[in-house]
Amino acid sequence: MATYKEIQQTVRNHAGYTPKTCWIAHVLSDYGLTKRESPNRIHAFERTNPCPMDKRASIETALRQLRMI
Repeated sequence: MATYKEIQQTVRNHAGYTPKTCWIAHVLSDYGLTKRESPNRIHAFERTNPCPMDKRASIETALRQLRMI
C-alpha cells in the first residue's frame, strides 16, 4: 500500500497539483480502504474538507496506477 506522500507525488506528476491528505483520505474511505478515523477529527459523520469533484478523478487515477483500487 502506497503512502500519502507517494500518492501526492503521483498526482503531482500527472495532474499538476498536490492534493490535500484529507482529500486522499476521503477517496480511500469511499472505497473502504481506511483502517480508522483520525483521532483529531472534529465530527464523526461530517468532513470539514471533502474532496472536490473536479480533483477526485485524478486522485482515483493515481490510486489505480499504484494498484490500491
